Amino acid sequence: MPGSRSNSMSARTDTSSSCVRLATAGELALLPEIERAAALIFLEYVAALGIKAELLQSATPLENLRQAQAQDLLWVAVDAQNRPVGFALAVELDGRLHLEEMDVHPAHGRRGLGKLLVDAVCTEARHRGQDVSLSTFRDVPWNAPFYARLEFRQLEESELTPGLRRLREAEARRGLPPDTRMLMVRVWSA
Repeated sequence: MPGSRSNSMSARTDTSSSCVRLATAGELALLPEIERAAALIFLEYVAALGIKAELLQSATPLENLRQAQAQDLLWVAVDAQNRPVGFALAVELDGRLHLEEMDVHPAHGRRGLGKLLVDAVCTEARHRGQDVSLSTFRDVPWNAPFYARLEFRQLEESELTPGLRRLREAEARRGLPPDTRMLMVRVWSA
């Protein structure tokens, strides 16, 4: 499901036994399970968001994960045994890095892993001299408010690039009502 999700909306706990690093090719097959598990936290919101519950079982195509991994744009949060428990996938979009997907398995949520994953994407973007954009749910507590705490702000309609407009249209075709979504950006100060 497009958009970024994290279950790190409340108190942070120790993350010293976890780290974030670039994903390996051998880990790609594990990521759809993490994405689907993370999507289940949206079940209580499907009616309010106007989405179908079946949409929560979709996952990022393996080819998209392969492409991002090959471009060093796919990060994993790993547990103490070095197993992925979350991931962030970014793509190049209109001169920015776009956070296409971010998920943390609910069993590992509320430990700051979502923030660490977003930080990894932002660090890469800053290194490249790029801003970071994303599309997320406006009114879900661990979506837009989470990103706002990480210095993302809502993009105004006049700021939308052609790629972001196409993204919004593609989300609507997939069953994500535009009025429930928000496009956000994190811009680096000069």
